[in-house]
Amino acid sequence: MTASDYRPPAWLRNGHVQSLLSAAPPRRLAGERLLRALAPRIEEWLLPAGDATLQAFHLTLPSRPPQGVALLLHGWEGSHRSSYVRHTANALLKAGIDVVQLNFRDHGETHHLNPEPFHSCRLDEVVQAAKSAQARLPALPWFVAGFSLGGNFALRVARAAPAAGLRLAHAAAVCPVVHGESGLRALETGFPLYHWYFMKKWRRSLEAKRRHFPDRHRFVTADLDRDMRGLTRFLVEQYTEFPSLEAYLDGYAIAGDRLAGLQVPASILTAADDPVIPVADFHDLQLPPMARLEIAQHGGHCGFILNARLEGFAERWIRSRFRAALGSAAPAGAGTLAGH
Repeated sequence: MTASDYRPPAWLRNGHVQSLLSAAPPRRLAGERLLRALAPRIEEWLLPAGDATLQAFHLTLPSRPPQGVALLLHGWEGSHRSSYVRHTANALLKAGIDVVQLNFRDHGETHHLNPEPFHSCRLDEVVQAAKSAQARLPALPWFVAGFSLGGNFALRVARAAPAAGLRLAHAAAVCPVVHGESGLRALETGFPLYHWYFMKKWRRSLEAKRRHFPDRHRFVTADLDRDMRGLTRFLVEQYTEFPSLEAYLDGYAIAGDRLAGLQVPASILTAADDPVIPVADFHDLQLPPMARLEIAQHGGHCGFILNARLEGFAERWIRSRFRAALGSAAPAGAGTLAGH
């Protein structure tokens, strides 16, 4: 299954429609219903991650032994409850692959676990959490998949995996952030709804952090009222060792040749009409032979919706990649996509 297999109907060939439907409550609820019907056994894990503790949920079907385990990474201000995580978990569980849904620091309901706030350069703790998770199921092949900022993390985790002693059979990223600066600029200059949406969720998250650690976090309403660039700069200065906003944004970039040393097979899916992550960022990526980039004409940001039932192509694409890595024939997908 490749990007060329996804050809949405005419009414879904708009990047904004795809992006908004991806996060819409009906798709999120549909994913919840699918998982509820599968009735997986769900176990919460609190994973040691260096100086941090990260929360994860292990999903397995008691009726059969798993063939592998997939670590799923949500996007910025998402969580294990995000619609794309739920739908991907459903597709993988049906394919015989267990799922570990990891919440980044300060995502979901985890603001109380660590006193210091989340930022996008906290790669080491995600790698360590992945190792802690793998130690619980050491005999199985492991995969990692992520969406948006989670896709960026998935590729950086894969890059760091060999040196860290983390075994990964394949990494998959859907609409990953390539460079923080271009993504920030797209949110500043694009359709205002996206800026408003992310800022609303981010401010709410920071307020929760302040409630749990009031002595550590003394920012006031005026601080939170800044725009995205201004608030990011403020938090970089307050909570990181980066000398500037620009250095911080560059710190989690995967642009240019930064993935050239990947030793884990990787697949990247993005859309030419993504309104959040500029497609131009992907044209300059220098990837090794075991990494494959697929650019679809349509799909929006983490959308790739197939039909009026809000079924998604991306979760089937991830499933096909992981099943292929296990040596199984990927299941046939529904729908096709005009792409590159």
